[in-house]
Order: sequence, then structure tokens, then C-alpha cells
Amino acid sequence: MTVRKILTLVETTHREMGRAVPSSRRAIAAAVIANPYAGRYDAELTELIEIGADLGRRLGEEALSALGCPAAEVQAYGKAALVGEAGELEHAAALLHPKLGAPLRAVLGGGQALVPSSKAMGGPGTVMDVPLGHKDAAYVRSHFDGMRLTIPDAPRSGEIVVAVALSLNGRPAPRVGGLTHAEAEGIDGLR
Repeated sequence: MTVRKILTLVETTHREMGRAVPSSRRAIAAAVIANPYAGRYDAELTELIEIGADLGRRLGEEALSALGCPAAEVQAYGKAALVGEAGELEHAAALLHPKLGAPLRAVLGGGQALVPSSKAMGGPGTVMDVPLGHKDAAYVRSHFDGMRLTIPDAPRSGEIVVAVALSLNGRPAPRVGGLTHAEAEGIDGLR
């Protein structure tokens, strides 16, 4: 894997609509990597699948370090990939789906729910949306969220941006009902 750069960003929200809220803290870690399949079709994408496993661990550690907290405090996670124009959407899928999730969960000490994901194609400066969802119970609506990231010089044509986002809680002022974090059992990944 050739990494051109890694970027981390931490966001802490203290006020929403002019009102003080319990601090909402989340982080994103993204790697800009060379796409080994850029400019050509290959029926087998093993190299990207293996890179995804490495990035699950590495970006999970980067985001957790940026949050500066124990892994047990993380309540939500998500992942995304943005492929440059010499690649294809399936390159993002190869990075994100077969192997990225297990190493990310290992960094966090678990996670029962599927890691929400997003895939897109675009050039330098394209806005990348990284969805967030509760790590143990997918039906916790307060944690349906996301982070946006833009990197002015990435992805270049033969690159892919891969990102992992972590959150210590849900949205700053959730009030649409549903299962809460405190009520979640985290047994089946849903409730």
C-alpha cells in the first residue's frame, strides 16, 4: 500500500440552535492511497481487500487517538471511500466490505452492528460523506449521523481516499424518538 497522506479531524459541538448541549465529539481519519488497479480492469481485487484490512486497523487507531479516549467510550462508527476517476466504484467496495470492519472492531474492543458505509467517485476537493451509526444497535436513531470531509488535492485520478469516523455519542440534540443508547442491548446488532 502506498499512502500519500493521512488526515485526522476532531469535531466537538457545544451549542446547537443557540442552546448548550452535552458535548458531541467525533473524529474522522482518512488515508489518501494509490489505487493499484487505476486505469485497468481486473476481475480479482485481492490487493485492495487486503489494504482494506490494514486500513481498518490503522484508521481506527488514528481516529481513536484523535478522540483521546478509551475505546469503550466510542458509541458510533462508519466508513467511506472516494475513488479517483481512473478507478471504479468496485474498488471502493473491495476496500470497505470484505475485511475493513473486523480490524476496526478489534481496535474498539467490539461492535455488533454493521459498519455503515458510503462509496463514491470524484476528483480533488469532492465532498466525501462518511455515515455514522451506533456500533452495537443499528436501531438507535440518535446515532444516525455523518461527517463530511473534503481534501483539496485528493483523490487524484489514480488515488482513493478511505475514511473511518468514530463518535462518542449521537447527534447534539436528538429528539426523534426510538431506541436510546441507554436502552440498547447490543446483542444482535439491531437493538
